Amino acid sequence: MRIEAIERQTTADLVVERIACAIKEQDLSSGQRLPGEHEWVEQLKVSRPVLREALARLQSMGLVDIQRGRGTFVGDRTSLANCVRLLRSAVTISPQELRSYAELRMAIEVQAVRQAAELATEDDVAELASILDQLDDQDLPYAESLELDFRFHRRLIDIAGNPLMQNMIEVIYQFVLTQMVRTTPSPRENKLGRRLHREIVSAIADHDADSAARVMREHMQVVLSRLEKEVLP
Repeated sequence: MRIEAIERQTTADLVVERIACAIKEQDLSSGQRLPGEHEWVEQLKVSRPVLREALARLQSMGLVDIQRGRGTFVGDRTSLANCVRLLRSAVTISPQELRSYAELRMAIEVQAVRQAAELATEDDVAELASILDQLDDQDLPYAESLELDFRFHRRLIDIAGNPLMQNMIEVIYQFVLTQMVRTTPSPRENKLGRRLHREIVSAIADHDADSAARVMREHMQVVLSRLEKEVLP
């Protein structure tokens, strides 16, 4: 007999989902004022620290706009549509499934980055560095950050030049984005991930295949470890 495991969610996760769904279901307009902190604490029956964590994550996604001294407002419609799609995927795909796909992704990307280090041109390195520079933009909406992060990894596979790897990463595209949602609530604040990305590019620029593979393996192990915390009771 097979039965799906019960997914563990933090209270902040639930608050993020509840607010995101309320904005969508009530069809609130971009720029519309949202309730104040006190009202939300009363309605959701959560502590202020939990609410503030959830709001910070929603702001990093671009779903809400917190303006100091003025209040909290609905984010722009493009960010709203993208974030609702990402959040829906994040809550419907189990941590076990994501871990399986992350293991597959690790196998693909460790080998791809090794080949990229051997084959990359100066223009390839410059393009990878440019993508990381764009990820440093503090005003970049969350959904766009995720797409840009995926583009970085996709470009590594393109440089490696293996058509089967290219096709495979496209097949698991939605799972990769969902992994990012579950393991990186705010890409711009993910200092470890940003450092590892830079080290990968540096190793590729030096044509150091062993170092590039080592850092990519470390990067993907961080993803696996974060997913493992969701699976464990």
